[in-house]
Formats: sequence, structure tokens, C-alpha cells
Amino acid sequence: MEKLSRFTLAHRRLVGAITLALVLAGGGALAIVLPQVSETYEAPGLPAYEANKAITDTYGTGGRERPFLPVITLPDGVSVDSPGVSETLRRAFDAVRANARVVSYVDTGDRRFVSPDGRTTFALVFGDPVEQGGIPGSALGEGAKLDDLIEAALRDRLPPGATLRITGLDQLATGEDTGGLNVPVKLAITILAAIAILAWVFRSKLAFVPLMIAFVAIPISFLGVAALSLFTDIHETTITMAPLFGIGIAIDYALILVTRWREERARGRDGDEAVHAAMATAGHAVVFSAGAVVIGLATMIVLPIPFLRSLGLGGTMVTAASALVSLTVLPLILRRAKFTSDRGESRMWTVIARKVVRHRRIAAAGSSAVLIALAAVALGINVNVPQTANLDHAGPGHDGLVALTSAGVPSGVLTAFDVYVPPGADPNVVASTIRALPGVHTVAAPDGEAWRRAGSAVITVLPVDEAGTDAGMATIRRVIDTVPDGVLVGGYAPQQMDFVDSTYDAFIWMLVLLSVLMYVMLARAFRSLLLPLKAILLNLLSLGAVLGAMVILWQWGWGTEAVLGIQPDGVVGTFLPVTIFAFLFGLSMDYEVFILSRMREEYDRTGSTTEAVVRGVGRTGRLVTSAAAILFFSFGAMATGGELDVTMFASGMALGIVLDATLIRSILVPATVALMGRWNWWLPAWAARLLRVEPSFVRLT
Repeated sequence: MEKLSRFTLAHRRLVGAITLALVLAGGGALAIVLPQVSETYEAPGLPAYEANKAITDTYGTGGRERPFLPVITLPDGVSVDSPGVSETLRRAFDAVRANARVVSYVDTGDRRFVSPDGRTTFALVFGDPVEQGGIPGSALGEGAKLDDLIEAALRDRLPPGATLRITGLDQLATGEDTGGLNVPVKLAITILAAIAILAWVFRSKLAFVPLMIAFVAIPISFLGVAALSLFTDIHETTITMAPLFGIGIAIDYALILVTRWREERARGRDGDEAVHAAMATAGHAVVFSAGAVVIGLATMIVLPIPFLRSLGLGGTMVTAASALVSLTVLPLILRRAKFTSDRGESRMWTVIARKVVRHRRIAAAGSSAVLIALAAVALGINVNVPQTANLDHAGPGHDGLVALTSAGVPSGVLTAFDVYVPPGADPNVVASTIRALPGVHTVAAPDGEAWRRAGSAVITVLPVDEAGTDAGMATIRRVIDTVPDGVLVGGYAPQQMDFVDSTYDAFIWMLVLLSVLMYVMLARAFRSLLLPLKAILLNLLSLGAVLGAMVILWQWGWGTEAVLGIQPDGVVGTFLPVTIFAFLFGLSMDYEVFILSRMREEYDRTGSTTEAVVRGVGRTGRLVTSAAAILFFSFGAMATGGELDVTMFASGMALGIVLDATLIRSILVPATVALMGRWNWWLPAWAARLLRVEPSFVRLT
């Protein structure tokens, strides 16, 4: 790192010119990428995706979108068998067909679309997801906007005295996009919070230096994103996340370098030599920290979900740009910066560290107990389709559900799903086969043009149990296992199940790979065999605790509506555990590297583990807390309203950052390092040769 700083300072005009050119090019790159961003959460190649694509390409409706269910209750003494009622309903539903694919009792003669007393009947309405303003494969509440069209088409055409209520998963959704704060406002909140925190840390104009680094790094990161867009889709969430994440991560790296530069100046080093000394120590921490974040994000890059890959790639570009700018541009700024007195070790954090070391067994046991309890809660996490019992308990959607179930129709019909029958297969045979399966309420297989085209057919399966239940998922799997080869099972719930299977089946192997890579990197960084193992285990425990907190907040709904103004829907989003894991694993290891690198340095200087812990925390406690606070405000701003999935992700990140910076890094890490004593620093000669670093011996007596 010292060689890099000497090269940078020796060629400062060249470095400055290249940086300016990259920043300007980054702005242009963003303008090129924005019109091309993807808005879908699809996963080409998965069976349900291919089924849904075939259905929407051929029929223009249904597939991945959830059906709407108009529920019609006839007046007392009138049933679907009363004279003229069926013909009246037929004309009413014909009016809906102008904008959607519809199936009902009057189309099929299937009594499963009618309540036992004949007074209540319902239809399934599938709209064009694009023409109706919906986002293909979107979260609940963001699908096709058909309810107003259905209402307008049916209201005046129903039999006299009939009551119309419209329900469906989208109608029941608690997570509609509520607007919230837009990205510029969220960015402004993050910047203002960063300025306030940095001003408190530095109490000088140096407070603006880390923010300046972030402003340089973010546009440069878009150059990498633009280059990647030539080979893969870039999701719109990546563009939203990049500046918010970039401010936090770039400030992290700048903070550690500026803080160390101030220490070197306080020790009497002047000008360039202070910069070189800071780069020789803190520069290595920045490199290893960036490596930790990138390795964490690699979990997402290798998963077979384009949306997740895009987030991982975007985060990687931001991290790499932040580290690069911190290690090249920041030295140019510091060599001309005016020195202000170093605040030295934090008195508060030094006191905390000494108390933790003195009571290390109690501190380790108490903090571990809290984390283990939260991690145990995470074992009950639900990443499946929400159940109606956890959705909106008021409003027209709920009224429609009550009218439906009170009439004896199972709520599973809300999670009806389509099956694509290719040319050459007999849809009637397929329908009969599925209809005979346990858990199937009925199967709709009309023969009109909206259901049969170009030799293919689409049929709709209405299950008894909701797809979010174990019984409902078992029904879907039975259908998948039963249909003939070439017949594709699609729909919202099967697609979600495919997402879960493809993501989490591979996740355990990604976790193993991630841990191995992280262990090797940290073993080099800390020159220890046991410290990296402890760091990884504590990281996994803290991440389990974060997921447990997410279960409490979003699955159980404790305080969610009061704090965030959003009613949870009883599940943690399909992608959230792996997304939060990937981001937090790297970020929390980021803080681990900051702290343990300083402890290693102090141990090499003093030979005392106790002094290494106390002085390491005393020097880095304020730094880690400040960096965490900036990231907390960044993700806290992201959580303010808007899409439910984004709010859930941002709240999980904010919770994880707070938990990691307080309970983990402030208590558990110093307590466990103190407990391990001299064994923290053990690196035998054979391991040192493999890692290509100096060995570190401990005395056994």
C-alpha cells in the first residue's frame, strides 16, 4: 500500500486527471444504463417461469399474475338456477372479457364455482399484466390493476338485488406501494446524516473529505455497472441501491484512512510521510475489508436469479470503486489537508473495553444468549406465498373473501394457477387427471379462443388449500409430478416455489464456499488460524439473529405497523434472507477487519492480548459506531415507505447494522478475543508458508 501511495503522490496530476475523466464518464454511463434497466424479478430457465412465459406469450393473460375473484351473492330466494340468472351473469362476464380472460360457472357448468345453496358464485379473472399497469412477477399489491375495470363492467349488469365484492391476493395485499420518499429525498437524508456524524467525529473541515470520496466513487461505480450491462440485465433496484449503499461504504473506507492519517500526524509525521504511514497500515485494512464485502456479495452473483445477480454485481462495483478511490484519490487530498488535533483513543470506548475484558465470561455468555435466542426464532422463517389470514383484515378485498368462504368455497381458490398444455397433448385428459388429485377443488378447461390457441391450451387449477400452506404446496407438487412430459405448471405460487428451491438449494454450498474464501483472506489479514474461524462463526450467529429479528418484525408483526406504518403480511420476502445475508456478511466482516486489524497491530507492539483488546476498541469503537450510524441512516431512509419488499430489505439491513455495531463488535468480539488469550495470535510456520505471511508463535507455558 505504501508503494501505491508513493506512486499516487508522485503522479498526482495524472491521477487527478484520470479520476475526473472517470467521474464524467460515470455520469454518461448512468444515462446509458437507465433506459435499459429491468423491472422484473423473473428467473429464465426455471420450470414455472417457462410455463408463465408460454402462457403470456400465447394468451396475453394470467401465468405469473394472481387472478381477481368477483364474488356475486344473489338475493334471498334467488340462485344460479333461477330463470334468467345464468344468462344475465353470462352477459355480465362477457363485458369483463374485453379486458381479461374469465372463467366461471356459466362458462363451464362446474358447480364448484357455486356455493352449496346456489346463491353465491365467483369467477376467476386474469388480466394482461403489462396493459393493466402491473409488473410481471411483482409483489402482492403491485400486479394487474383490474379491480376498477371489473367493477365497472359488472356493477350494472348483475341480476337485481345481487351484491358484488371483488377479492384476490392483490386486493388483500398489505404491502401496496404507498409512495414513500423518492430516491433524491432519501439520498439527501443520508447525506445530511453523514455530514452531522462526520462533523461530530472530526470537528473540522475534514468532515467533508469522506463524503467527497463517496461523491467521486459513486459515479465511477456506474462505469462498472454499464460495462456489466453489456453481458447481463441490470435491475432498477440496483440503480436505486447503489448511491445509498455507496455513500455508506465509501465513507467507511475514507474514515479509517483519515483517522489513521490524523494519528500519524499527531505522532510527528509530516506531509507525504504521514500519508504513506497511514496507507501502510489502514490501507491494508481497506483492501481486506473491501475483499470481505465482495466475497459476501459473491453469494448473490452465483445464484440463478438475475435480480439477485444484479444486486450483487452492483454492490461489488460500488465496493470496488469506493476502495479504489479511497486508496488513490484520498492520499492526494490528505497531503494538502490541514491537520487538526487527533482526539486519540475514545475514553468511553476504552472504559467499555476494559469492563468487557474484566467481565468477559459474563459479557460473552449474555450477548451470545441474546443472539442464539434470536437465531432460534429464525428457524421458523416463512419465505412462501402469504396466507389470507395474515393479509388485510378490512376493506373490500376482505369482504369478498368473507363472502366467499362463508358460502362454503375454500380460500385456496385465490391461489389458482395455470397449466400450459402444448400442441399434441389433450387438455381434457390433462384436466381430468389433475381434477382427480387430492387437494384440487376443481379444474377449469374451457374450449374458447381465450383458452385454446395454435394447438395449445391453458387450464386453471383451483386448489382447496392456499399455496402459502404446507397442504397447498403439497398440492402444487402433486400436480407438477402428475402432468405428462411437456405440460408446464405455471402461476404465481409455483414460480415462487421455484425461486425458493433454486435459491436456497444452492445457498448452503455458496455458504461453504464463502466461508472458505473468507477464512483464507482473514487468516492472511490477521496472521492467525483461530481469529478468522471465530470471526466467521460470530458473523453467522449475528446474521441468524438478524433473520430472527426480521421474523419478529415482519412475520409476527410485532410493532411493525406502529413503527413503519405498514401492516406485514406474515412472511419474510422470498429473496430477503439471502439478500440480507450477502450484504450484511460483507459489511459486518468489514467492521471485524477494522477492529481486529487494530488489535493485531497493538498485540504485535505490546505482546499483551488485554492491551490489544482495550486499545484496539478504544481506537476503533468511535470509528465503527460512526460508520455504522451512517449506513443505518442510509438504509433507514430506504425503508421509509414505498414497496414492501424494499422496506423489508432496508429495515433488515438497518437492524443488522445496529445489532452488529453494538452487541457484536462492542461486546461479543472483545469478550471472545479476551477469552481466547494468546491463542488468538497463533499461526504456525507451516500455515504461514501456505498463506505467504510471517508466522506468529505463542508460548505454551
